[in-house]
Amino acid sequence: MPGRGRHRAADLLPAWQQAWPAALAAWSRFTRLPEPRFLLDEAAEQAEGLSGSFAMIRLNDHAVLVSLRQVAELGLERFAREVLAHEVGHHVLAPADLADNGRLLARLRAALPGLQEHAAFVGNLCTDLLINDRLARSAELDLAGLYQALKPKDKPGKLWSLYMRIYEQLWSLPSGTLTQGRLDPALRADAALGARLVRVYARDWLNGAGRFASLLYPYLATEQAEMQNGFGNLLDATDAGSGEVVPDGLAEIDEAEVTGSLDPRNDPELSGVDQPGDAAEPGASSGRETVGGRKQRYRGPLDYTELMEAAGVKVPRKELIMRYYRELARRHLIPFPSRRVEQASDPLPEGLDPWDPGEPLAAVDWLESMIRSPQVLPGLTTLQRSYGSSPGAEPEPVPLDLYLGIDCSGSMANPERQLSYPVLAGAVVALSALRAGARVMACLSGEPGKFDQTDGFVRSEAEVLKLLTGYLGTGYAFGIGRLQASILDQPPPKRPVHLLVISDADLFRMLDGHPNGWQVAEQAALKAGGGATAVLNLPYQYNREENSAMVRLEGIGWQVHQVSSQEQLVSFARTFARATYHRKGRP
Repeated sequence: MPGRGRHRAADLLPAWQQAWPAALAAWSRFTRLPEPRFLLDEAAEQAEGLSGSFAMIRLNDHAVLVSLRQVAELGLERFAREVLAHEVGHHVLAPADLADNGRLLARLRAALPGLQEHAAFVGNLCTDLLINDRLARSAELDLAGLYQALKPKDKPGKLWSLYMRIYEQLWSLPSGTLTQGRLDPALRADAALGARLVRVYARDWLNGAGRFASLLYPYLATEQAEMQNGFGNLLDATDAGSGEVVPDGLAEIDEAEVTGSLDPRNDPELSGVDQPGDAAEPGASSGRETVGGRKQRYRGPLDYTELMEAAGVKVPRKELIMRYYRELARRHLIPFPSRRVEQASDPLPEGLDPWDPGEPLAAVDWLESMIRSPQVLPGLTTLQRSYGSSPGAEPEPVPLDLYLGIDCSGSMANPERQLSYPVLAGAVVALSALRAGARVMACLSGEPGKFDQTDGFVRSEAEVLKLLTGYLGTGYAFGIGRLQASILDQPPPKRPVHLLVISDADLFRMLDGHPNGWQVAEQAALKAGGGATAVLNLPYQYNREENSAMVRLEGIGWQVHQVSSQEQLVSFARTFARATYHRKGRP
C-alpha cells in the first residue's frame, strides 16, 4: 500500500536526519554540504530523478538524495550513517566535482573499447571501492554489513562475485561473507589484484581508474546482458554529472588517458617488477622509447560531444561544439587588455591646509605661513599646500574591427565531425579581437555555392562562434564576391576594418574567375582602411602561376602568408592576434 510505505519512511526520517552530522564528521569536522533530501514516496523520487537506486548524488548542486521508502523496503534502516557518509564521500573524494567526473569518464572510455557505454557504471564501482574502503578503515563503519543486506536473491554473475571478493580482500573477511558459492582461482587472483590496486592508487585514483576498467573488461565483455544484475541498488553516481553545466578542460586529451589503460597485471606499481625498458639511471636503457610519443593532442569534436553525453551534460549539441572550439582557442588568445591611466605630470595646486608638527617639515609652505602671521607658531599658524590632479590626456586607442572570411568549401573539414583548424584559427583571431574591444563580422564561404555570415559587425562571442562552427561543404574557395556586398556596397566604416581571409590556392582561381575579382579585392582593402591579409594553405611548392598571383595580390594591398599545413594556421592566428590586438601596459 503506497500510504503504508510513506508512513514507514516518515518514521525513519528523524533518525536519518540526526545521522547527518556524524556522516559529515566521518570525513572531517570541517566538511560542509547542504542537508540531504530524504524522499518519502515514489512521486518525490520521480520528481528528483531518482530511479534504480535508493540513493544518488548530483554534482551540479552538491545534492544528496535518499529514498527512505526504499531504505525501509530493503531493510537498511540501521545503516543511516554508512549510507550518508558514503554519499558525502562522492562529494569530497571521488569524483568530487564535474571536472574530475569528466576526466574519470574519459579515462574509462579509453580503457573500454567497444564497451564505452558502461564507463559510468564502472566509474561508480571504482569510486565506491575507494570511498567504502576508507570509511571502513578510518571511520569503522559497517560497510560489510550494508553489502550483506544488499546481497542479490538470485545467483549473481562473475562480475558481482569479483566485486564482492575485492571487498573481502580489502577488509580481510572470510570467503563467503559477501560472495556466494565457490569462486574459481582466476577470479580470486583478479580480486586480489583489484584490492591491491585500490590501496596503491588510493591517493591517485584517477590514474588507477583506467587500470581498474582493464581488470573488469573481460567480465564486462562476457556479462553485458546481465551485467548490472545485483548492482542496481548500488549505482548512486552514474548520473552524477547530469545537468546543464559543461565541465571545463576536456577538449584536450590527458596524457594519462593513453597510458592509464594499462593492464594492472603489467603495472610495476602493483607487481613491484620493473618492465623492460625501465631504467633506474639515465642512459642505462637501450635508448628506445617503448611506449611511444604522444601523437594526438586534441580530442576530436565527435569524441568530445560523446564524452559530454556520457557525463550526462544536457546541452544542445551545437552549444557543445561552440564550447569545444572556445576551449581550444582560449590558450592562444591575447591577454585581457589592461590600460594604465596617465596622470598630469604637474600637480594641480588647490588650496591651503593647516600643517601639524607630526607631518613632514618639507611640506610647510613658509611663504603662505609668514603672510598669515610673521610670528610662526608650529601647528597654529603654519600652512601647507594641498594638491589635486588633472585627468589623463592620452587618447583612447580604437582597435581595428575584423572582417573574417573562412573558406568553407568541400575540401574543408566539417567542424562538428573533425577538428577544423581554419575554424580554430578563426576562433583565436575573432575572440582576441572581441577581447580587445573590436567588432567582428564572420563569413563562411564555399563558392560557387553557399555562404553564411553574421548580421554585420557584432560584439557577441556566441554569435561569432555559432557562425564559425557551421558547415557548408560547397564550392571550392572563399568567394571574393563577399567583399563586394559586405565592404564595397556599404557606407564607409566608422572605424578601420582589417580584412582577414583564410583559404587555400583556390582563392586565386576565384580571383581570376569572378567578374572583377582582383578589382574587388583591391578596392575592398583600400576602403576597409585597416589592412588586408590572406593566409593560404599551400602544402606543396607552389608553381610559377601561384607565385605570380601572390606577388600580384601583395601589389594591390594584401599581405599574403603561406602555411604548409592546416595545423600551422593556429600558430599564424596566435601571432596575428598578438600583433594586431595585444596592448602592453599602456594604450
